[in-house]
Amino acid sequence: MHPTRPHPASPAAGTVARLATAVLLLLATGGAAAHHGWTEYDAGRTLTVTGAILESGYDNPHGVVRVKAADRVWRVVLAPPSRMESRGLPRAALKPGVTATVVGYPHRKDAQEMRAERITLEGGQPVELR
Repeated sequence: MHPTRPHPASPAAGTVARLATAVLLLLATGGAAAHHGWTEYDAGRTLTVTGAILESGYDNPHGVVRVKAADRVWRVVLAPPSRMESRGLPRAALKPGVTATVVGYPHRKDAQEMRAERITLEGGQPVELR
């Protein structure tokens, strides 16, 4: 009688196992890295904020500007850069010192943050962001 040896796993089986593990890890950690929901903002309250842009970011997933209004400095979450570009709002337009009027919704917990629906820069036309 010959002793039986375990059959070595085929290379394809190992690849499938590694792929399945990677997919499970992505699914398990996806919630932490996922895009935040717009439910963080109160769509029942529309704000209009006008002030000078202090600084801007034109990075994914959303652009951001800090606007100094009469009452406070607002962190304004904009659209993704690709959408802003396609709608006529290039990175260079969001420069410090430019006056911006933003219409949007306040954050439910952070009194200094809002989500923009549209932005109008001095001398320009409104740009719809959503």
